[in-house]
Amino acid sequence: MRGLGSKRLTCAPWRRARPFIGATALLLSSTVSALAEDRARQPHAADPGSLAAEANAVRERFKAMGIEYGFIYTGEVLANVSGGLRRGAIFDGKLDTFLQADLGKLAGWQGLTFYTNVFQIHGSGRLKRDYTGGIHTNSNIEAMPTTRLSELWLEQKFAGAAASFRIGQLAADTEFFFSSYGNFFVNSNWPTIAASNLPSGGPAYPLSTPGARLKVQPSSDVAFLLAVFNGDPAGPGTGDEQKRNRYGLNFRVQDAPLVIGEVQFSRNQEKTKPGLASTFKLGVWGHAGGFDDQHVDENGISLASPASSGNPFRHRGNYGVYGIIDQQLYRPAGGDASSGVVVFTRISASPSNRNLVEFYFEGGTIVTGLIPGRPDDKLGVSVIYAQISDAARALAEDAARIDGTRNPLHSYEATFELSYQAQLRDGWILQPLFQYVRNPAGVPGTPDATVVGVRSVITY
Repeated sequence: MRGLGSKRLTCAPWRRARPFIGATALLLSSTVSALAEDRARQPHAADPGSLAAEANAVRERFKAMGIEYGFIYTGEVLANVSGGLRRGAIFDGKLDTFLQADLGKLAGWQGLTFYTNVFQIHGSGRLKRDYTGGIHTNSNIEAMPTTRLSELWLEQKFAGAAASFRIGQLAADTEFFFSSYGNFFVNSNWPTIAASNLPSGGPAYPLSTPGARLKVQPSSDVAFLLAVFNGDPAGPGTGDEQKRNRYGLNFRVQDAPLVIGEVQFSRNQEKTKPGLASTFKLGVWGHAGGFDDQHVDENGISLASPASSGNPFRHRGNYGVYGIIDQQLYRPAGGDASSGVVVFTRISASPSNRNLVEFYFEGGTIVTGLIPGRPDDKLGVSVIYAQISDAARALAEDAARIDGTRNPLHSYEATFELSYQAQLRDGWILQPLFQYVRNPAGVPGTPDATVVGVRSVITY
């Protein structure tokens, strides 16, 4: 019996440690591979006469005609090695193909552009849904496997190209509520406060919806944007909204509208300008639909009470405000707006009574060229914080008092990310990462989750 007990004591820790060991080996091997690529620091031209050279030549001929096309392939292996709903690993992949046509060159219609892109999404699972159980995104490519039409629009420039009007199927996250520095991180995506509070998550990856956008840019440093979207990209229903609009072909126009406006101020974005680059954005969104109260029913009684009708009080409309700052702190000689040391933040707030998340904060810093001899590599650290609304927590407290249990909601969820991006060669990066999810979905009893992984991005 003593020998058997000893065997159990040694095997159990080993079984628990295996996910950590495997994930650590994955990260180390990826990082070593990245650092070992001495040629990665220089672009590689295709050999004359090679298939790649011929493909590039064809693309240049099409570009001269006014047609541009390409793809970005993102593949990653992510593992939840402790906490969350359960431990395990997944593979995610996304092929993003795009086509853009200058109809001025093709058809003589000056200032008119056609654009479309299609996603081919594949993988073995969704880390947030199946493993960590949080509300923050662990991966900004995580989605249901499918082939999906994303954007499909026409854009007309006018007033000497100082203004443009875009109409078609649009995604808000390509132009609104977007931090160019924050996009470095694997978990940076359409902000949690919008994804949690808007119907079907709003018009953002992987969903898009019909809409129209006006942009006025009186100077290179100032821009005003205003857009109107169909307010529910998947349409009403239960279950996974991505299944309700599986292929991006719903083209809904009958839902209550979502309106977003944003003003942008920027400085020293061009490489020729020596000063520190900065961007400040201030935005507001409003939705004209109905939204359920998070705490009380139509009679003002707590939804947790046995006396409640069970029908939430219905609020007319919803809204949010947000601000974004991208600031460069150090710019090396000859560097562009993203070189050296940069910091960013996104902050947003929405009413508590009709939303799950009432306050959102995201911030971080990125350092480029930290390792001598690798000027294009980047190291970044970030934090995302979402505050669960007072109304949602009040309902949980009422339910706890009635059931005799403890309060089932924490006040927040936070995710930390440490990420390193190695430039293997021109058009190919490898990115090992570490994430720690505190209070997944704000639910006590769900342990903090630890995520490790590696991402590869190939751009053509």
